[in-house]
Amino acid sequence: MESELTPKFAPFFSMAGIASAMILGCAGAAYGTAKSGIGIAGIGTYRPDLIMKSLIPVVMSGILAVYALVIAVLIAGNLGPDNYSLFDGFMHLGCGLSVGGAGLAAGYAIGIVGDVGVRSYMQQSRIFVGMVLILIFAEVLGLYGLIVGLILNTRAQA
Repeated sequence: MESELTPKFAPFFSMAGIASAMILGCAGAAYGTAKSGIGIAGIGTYRPDLIMKSLIPVVMSGILAVYALVIAVLIAGNLGPDNYSLFDGFMHLGCGLSVGGAGLAAGYAIGIVGDVGVRSYMQQSRIFVGMVLILIFAEVLGLYGLIVGLILNTRAQA
């Protein structure tokens, strides 16, 4: 039964949350992978022995897409045709936007650090630990978005 608090269009906002999480999160992962891949391809011609250690930014970028997928599956699991409130729809939109936006920002940071980091690592091997630490802090940005998304998703179910 439709009411003012449970209109028929309320699930649209959840779908928008799913779409924004997946689109923005995967765009961040794609940018991080592409930008880091350019640096890896650049050093591969000079130092092929460093390629395996230089794949760390690519793996970290891929994790951002997993964060988006996790929140999208959780939101989709809460969708239902009956008694779905507008509050739940907006909370799920917030979930998707937080994970997607944080994933986009983290992917951008990982891409830039990965590209410059692997090129610098080719010239000076002592830079590796610093590069990995910066990449971890960039990845944590995406994790923060996932934590906020999980909290909002839990609140929408209450």
